[in-house]
Amino acid sequence: MTMTATERAYAFAKQRILDGRFAGGELISEGDVAAGVNLSRTPVREAFLRLESEGLLKLFPKRGALVVPVSAAEVEHVMETRLVVERFAVEKIIRAGTELHGAPEAAIAAQERLVGGEDAPEFVEADREFHRTFVAGAGNPILLQLHDSLRDRQSRMGLAALARDTDRIRQILEEHRAIAAAVRARDAEGAHRIVGRHLQGTLALLRGGAARVD
Repeated sequence: MTMTATERAYAFAKQRILDGRFAGGELISEGDVAAGVNLSRTPVREAFLRLESEGLLKLFPKRGALVVPVSAAEVEHVMETRLVVERFAVEKIIRAGTELHGAPEAAIAAQERLVGGEDAPEFVEADREFHRTFVAGAGNPILLQLHDSLRDRQSRMGLAALARDTDRIRQILEEHRAIAAAVRARDAEGAHRIVGRHLQGTLALLRGGAARVD
């Protein structure tokens, strides 16, 4: 499907905000993005308005757009909301007897192939897919959209660098296997407990990252 000019500008700017090429606290201009995607400034202006509505930019007329830095409060809020969404999703899947057809195990296998490699962003993407399978399985498209936006925000929090921690990677895989096993066994209480422990571990690491960027 062909993207509109505004969608191209939005995708270009958002990717650079999420991966840190447009760093938190940096002032960017419509011209910076227009040159990057070979567009006029009009679609870039529309893209900036959309990114402002998502909390990623703060616009200053005639000056440009400030990339909103990640705050310690944002880290807490993102992970708190993920906890609510993901616990609800696994519990709904278990209650409804929803079949995930091996999707969580496929995501775990992808992560296992990446252990010891240098491509931390790919490991993080497989992590995102693992968690997304449960939210998608809950069958609520609004929750899935919310979860996607939370993971976008989380990608700004230094998770790719933290994923190079070998001990944490092993722990992530163990916890993912435990979550998948609890869901397969229809163990709602166990899944609720393991998801909480897993996301608390991620929050503890991200708190350290937030302290470095605040």
